[in-house]
Amino acid sequence: MQFIDLQAQRKRIETQVNEAISNVLTHGMYVMGPEVRSFEASLAEFSNAKHALGCGNGTDALALPLMAWGVGAGDAVFCPSFTFCATAEVVPWVGAEPVFVDILPDTFNMDPDHLEKAIQAVQAEGRLTPKVIIAVDLFGQSADYPKIREIADRYGLKLIADSAQGFGTTLNGKHPSDFADVATTSFFPAKPLGCYGDGGAVLTNDDQQAELIDSVRVHGKVTPSDLKGVSFEHDPKYFNMRIGLNSRLDTIQAAILIEKLNIFAEEIELRNKVADRYAEGLSGVVKAVPQVMGGVISTWAQYVIEHENRDGLQAHLRGQDVPTAVYYPVPMHVNGAYADFGQGPGGLPVTEAKAATVLALPMHPYLSEADQDRVIEAIRSFNG
Repeated sequence: MQFIDLQAQRKRIETQVNEAISNVLTHGMYVMGPEVRSFEASLAEFSNAKHALGCGNGTDALALPLMAWGVGAGDAVFCPSFTFCATAEVVPWVGAEPVFVDILPDTFNMDPDHLEKAIQAVQAEGRLTPKVIIAVDLFGQSADYPKIREIADRYGLKLIADSAQGFGTTLNGKHPSDFADVATTSFFPAKPLGCYGDGGAVLTNDDQQAELIDSVRVHGKVTPSDLKGVSFEHDPKYFNMRIGLNSRLDTIQAAILIEKLNIFAEEIELRNKVADRYAEGLSGVVKAVPQVMGGVISTWAQYVIEHENRDGLQAHLRGQDVPTAVYYPVPMHVNGAYADFGQGPGGLPVTEAKAATVLALPMHPYLSEADQDRVIEAIRSFNG
């Protein structure tokens, strides 16, 4: 049994993917080739966003808007600690400081009330200027964007939706990019929409932001706005108007993602069927099965249960050849390089409690009912 069975999907679309790769090898435009533009258009349409810009990976996707907005020294960026390190990692890249916010006990996503208290505390201290909120769509489900957007507007902060695990999630029919200034995602292979290497994207409904992010992802290249009323002595392609990155989505990965996006909506439905079966089989057996906020459709990047004896259960499942994983046993605010950064008032008690109880079970669209029953029965047989 695979924790995430990438080969099952590959076999389903193997012919289409092989043909797509072959087409790229034939035309030879390996960087920013036509498949990149085609995929970006399809990705934007799927998300109901005006712009989608592919980039090198999901971490760069988070850094690009921070750079485009000029976030830097003396600025505070608010983010959860209960997430993969990339969410906070990009903040020191630009010279700013992350401030960690606690999570809700049911969805594991950012707690809006604690977020507001953290912003107020930073304002009261006066050392940093609140600038950006990075909310995370953890394990596949949307954060509470109506509340978070309201807070962002009240205090004049930009909002990034980190949808690396949650691309495709909706809240009352709306995508994270409908609420946030930008939404970002990762195409790391294990993500719900993954490629065969690294890749990422930024989505926005703001034309000017899209133009700036497009510039930053390609070494700060000249934008159409830069050309207005300006005469360049040499070809504008040799001018760099801002500090940027080299963060472009490979054409081969874009070609692969076009085929994967074609079946993505169906795969989200299949993931939800798997999640529903887990909930039916495990409710009342473990401390908690995942809770989905009202109006949310999750993409179920992970199916995460809670158990008081998490480590014992994990060992028991390992003995029955059931793969599991723990996300995240060491929250960011107590983790090495991040331990000295700020936290919201009262610390992060929910984050620390959840880190000791969460356990992710096998989850992918092609998980058979027989394998799922094996997982459920193995958990039911645990007496620890």
